[in-house]
Amino acid sequence: MAVAVLISRALDGLAAPKVHVEAHLAGGLPSFTLVGLPETEVKEARDRVRAAIQNTGFEFPARRITVNLAPADLPKESGRFDLPIALAILAASGQLPADRLDQYEYAGELALTGELRPIRGALAMTLAAKNGGRTLLLPELSAREAALVENADVLAAASLAQVCAHLAGRDALSRPQAGGQASQPIYADLADVKGQAAARRALEVAAAGAHSVLMSGPPGTGKSLLASCFPGILPPMTEDEALASAAVASLNGGFRIETWRQRPFRAPHHTASAVALVGGGGNPRPGEISLAHHGVLFLDELPEFDRKVLEVLREPLESGHITISRAARQAEFPARFQLIAAMNPCPCGYLGHPNGKCRCTPDQVARYRGKISGPLLDRIDIQIEVPALPENELMAKASAEPSSAVRERVSRARARQSERQDKPNAALAPKEIERHCQLDPAGEALVRQAIARLNLSARAYHRILKLALTLADLAGAERIEPGHLAEAIQYRRAFN
Repeated sequence: MAVAVLISRALDGLAAPKVHVEAHLAGGLPSFTLVGLPETEVKEARDRVRAAIQNTGFEFPARRITVNLAPADLPKESGRFDLPIALAILAASGQLPADRLDQYEYAGELALTGELRPIRGALAMTLAAKNGGRTLLLPELSAREAALVENADVLAAASLAQVCAHLAGRDALSRPQAGGQASQPIYADLADVKGQAAARRALEVAAAGAHSVLMSGPPGTGKSLLASCFPGILPPMTEDEALASAAVASLNGGFRIETWRQRPFRAPHHTASAVALVGGGGNPRPGEISLAHHGVLFLDELPEFDRKVLEVLREPLESGHITISRAARQAEFPARFQLIAAMNPCPCGYLGHPNGKCRCTPDQVARYRGKISGPLLDRIDIQIEVPALPENELMAKASAEPSSAVRERVSRARARQSERQDKPNAALAPKEIERHCQLDPAGEALVRQAIARLNLSARAYHRILKLALTLADLAGAERIEPGHLAEAIQYRRAFN
């Protein structure tokens, strides 16, 4: 057989389009040509494949070899095509029976010894291949990851020799165990936080309705500690949430079985670029906001981020996804994250502190706060101050409620939202807000007064209603009461 064709998968954002790997052997001087828009790491497969075939005990054909990766207009990157290229060459040269090749899809990077190394994007490939009618053949570590997809048909192999033995009908490959041993997440506990009852309450509300939070306060008041506690009060991830979050992490090769069903917590440094935050590159990769999908994105020292970097958060905060467009390619990634941000009240950090150390002028304070644009600030649901603790609270032993107790209340509130609208309150569309956020006359009067006094935008008005609905869910109330509205309005006053 001079021609062999196998099926593999490329990566295009979270999509995994099908790729036909075609190998043709012809007479003439020995050569190895790879076509089909391969990136550098794919071109290097020629040397890896040659060494792997020889070290596995097969003969590398001394002929003119042409390997085509179709479709030709889809860029191919990474080493995932090593295994299908090697198998196609062996089948085309008659060293491997070709009658079972079309039953499988193949992906795997080859070591020079013929061993298979894990690839990134295994979950995305499995989700795409699930309904294709073929079994996906992957390296062992990647197969364990792929087995997290329910009803996925996956086989695990440790080397090229094992794959060839399976295709020849000698030693069948095994299916990996579904899932893995996930470790218990270890988060900071709210019981370790001294004082800050208002900030603790705000974080509980944020967790219950998937709202974003901005904390402002002097250094050392516990803003970073509160943020690190936040994942511990979020409800457990559903199967769909865990799979979607893991699929994004898999694209960067950062997913670990041990972190299965743990909400991601991403905390990029304030020197991060816009591309690092939203993703990008010649072959677009997910950024921090996508890696925080169904988890938490913590931005400490918010005004220290470049303003252009912060502005890229505006669209994903509203839509829950990000579209990255380049001259030749476009990729879309999910970005349904909860933003937790922290900042100082002024450049020196001590504005309003009891010690009176602040010497910042009003212009300096205005310029500092002006680094955060109004449109971005308008998209942050809860804006609170985290003041310095008085001496008696600072010296006292921490005796606050633990995260586990708060998580139970949050889970009950989320369950109400799931039953009512199948989504958190923060994700409600305007028509859904009108349907679920009915106000009595006293509530309408209170909101009218708040709009007039605080000069609220339409977006801020809707966010107050969603916050009030979350407060009602936490209280187990059937409808929004004036007290819920009053508390919701307080969460929008810190920067007005």
